[in-house]
Amino acid sequence: MQHFPIFLDLAGRRVVLSGGGDAALAKLRLLLKTEAHLTVFAADPAPEIENWASQSRLRLVRRAMQPGDTLCAALFYAADEDANEDARTSALARADGALVNIVDNLQDSQFITPAIVDRDPVTVAIGTEGAAPVLARAIKADLEAKLPATLGPLARIGKAFRKMAEALPMGRARREFWADYYFRTGPTAIATGEDGAREALDELLLRHLDAKNRPGHVAFVGAGPGDPELLTLKARRALDEADVVIYDRLISAEILELARREATLIDVGKEAYGPSTPQETINALIVEHAQKGAQVVRLKSGDSTVFGRLDEEIEACDAASVSWHIVPGITAASAAVAAIGQSLTKRQRNASVRLLTGHDMKGFADHDWATLARPGEVAAIYMGKRSARFIQGRLIMHGADRTTPVTVIENASRPDQRILSTTLDALPTDLADANLSGPALTFYGLASRAASAALPALQQELA
Repeated sequence: MQHFPIFLDLAGRRVVLSGGGDAALAKLRLLLKTEAHLTVFAADPAPEIENWASQSRLRLVRRAMQPGDTLCAALFYAADEDANEDARTSALARADGALVNIVDNLQDSQFITPAIVDRDPVTVAIGTEGAAPVLARAIKADLEAKLPATLGPLARIGKAFRKMAEALPMGRARREFWADYYFRTGPTAIATGEDGAREALDELLLRHLDAKNRPGHVAFVGAGPGDPELLTLKARRALDEADVVIYDRLISAEILELARREATLIDVGKEAYGPSTPQETINALIVEHAQKGAQVVRLKSGDSTVFGRLDEEIEACDAASVSWHIVPGITAASAAVAAIGQSLTKRQRNASVRLLTGHDMKGFADHDWATLARPGEVAAIYMGKRSARFIQGRLIMHGADRTTPVTVIENASRPDQRILSTTLDALPTDLADANLSGPALTFYGLASRAASAALPALQQELA
């Protein structure tokens, strides 16, 4: 992040702009929404600027800017639409200590003005580091359509009520009060006018002051394969409400970003044959925070009901009389099969699919290899990279065809996703050559749609 977003208090502060044309007008229309003291230097200003000056909305100086003209200015905009003049005026402003923005010159600007959605006092700023103004405008248009016009009045009323709300304890009690106001009570009440919204706030505060403390609770949330867009709405809501998030190693940074800034994030990652947080410690952490009254999200990659040791954590909650619920997620097999353009089951190919783990607590996991080795069987093997040679040996020992297709998908659904198409015979060698470092799911008996077209020729060649 090159440009750090902040909201600068301009009330009563000086902002200077040099220029009188279209570029100056565009900036002034935005700056006039602030409480800054605006000064414009322009020898030939546009009629709109003259009109604003006549209304005392800004001070107009009908000449080019000179040394000292930006003393005590917080911000300066160079909008002369002439590169040489912009360079001259911005140099003067820098010498006077003002932060400088040169219109349409990102490289030489000290700050940029984002696209803004204005629901005063609610302001949404959208920046793209100057790389994609068209994209920023598209996001702005989308937000403008989604945010109701009543949002501004609701926020103004809420702002005036903040001192009253301090009667509630800090933390979750206040958050729940304001969530109730902004998303339930407030929008309904303001339909009758601002007085109605104020009365509703008084009544709402009394209800929340009388309410009992919400007990601690645990949500076992499936985070999906890594793409934040594959999170369910229920998972997003749980993350937004969580006081504590206890998460696995494979949870992507983009998904953790969706948790509240105030939430406590606890990494309890496990790595096969590597450093791991003991399951007993994880169980204890979940129970400890819930018993303190926290809303806990136990965040697991994929779906928490698939190879996630969910039962052990639920049993710990039950033993401690901690309430819980499960939020399903998209499991890796579903994301990976989508990545290769196939389905997990298909008529006249396979009527069932097995979800297997490559290893368990005792090491490489054993399965019904004789059944798996039969023609037409399909299996999704989780955590199967390290056990690839073991799996290959067991299947071939039980008569599996060496040309059976095998597909390995690394980082399914993520930007760095990779797909390895191979056969049972070549699986360990090709895996070693590919040097996959991320989480991977192995499909036995299933080729990608592209690889399927070339498979008959390959099988004939190997035969």
